[in-house]
Amino acid sequence: MDKIFSKFIGNFGPPIDRREVPTSTIERYRDKLPSKLLEYWSEHGWGGYGEGIFWLVNPQEYDAVVSYWIAGTVLDSHDNYHLIARSAFGDLYLWGERTGFSLEIASFSSQYVFYKTDFTKEQLNTELQGFILSRKVDSNDFNGLFKPAREKLGRLKHDEMYGFFPALMLGGSDSLQHLQKVSAIEHLVFLAQLTDLQPYPFSEQPD
Repeated sequence: MDKIFSKFIGNFGPPIDRREVPTSTIERYRDKLPSKLLEYWSEHGWGGYGEGIFWLVNPQEYDAVVSYWIAGTVLDSHDNYHLIARSAFGDLYLWGERTGFSLEIASFSSQYVFYKTDFTKEQLNTELQGFILSRKVDSNDFNGLFKPAREKLGRLKHDEMYGFFPALMLGGSDSLQHLQKVSAIEHLVFLAQLTDLQPYPFSEQPD
């Protein structure tokens, strides 16, 4: 285990609901995602960290989710994006083949942060390590609800997340009483159809 992922494990703890990554998937993303990420997949698989508050995921399973969120937006033509990680509440971390970690979507509010980046292909491995190292347990929480939600609803599996009902974009309350354990992909597609994706006021914009 390299020192970057070792520090990540030190911050989040060991994985839960770990899945092995098939060799065919490694090859599928060979020229699309950094070799360092593929190395992490080979060694550590996909799984949840911080008891399931943060997940490294199979991008292929989320292709439809990415399409629903960014199709028809200015982001769609900026780069080819792949979802490489997400939080228990639907923070989506997208990796651009040319621009690295340049897009983050808060699905519960239908808002995004775009980062202007400029990397050579060789620099993308360092950028990936920076992304891994900069993840924080608290920043993947939602108003301190993760621990109470886990105690009330149970620990998440790799294909699950916590969602608000009614959805916040429909006027729902962001309280524990309105959280449910849901299918991650189905719920993210549902949220993407509620309203247009908008940038946070502080977000940069694609050229």
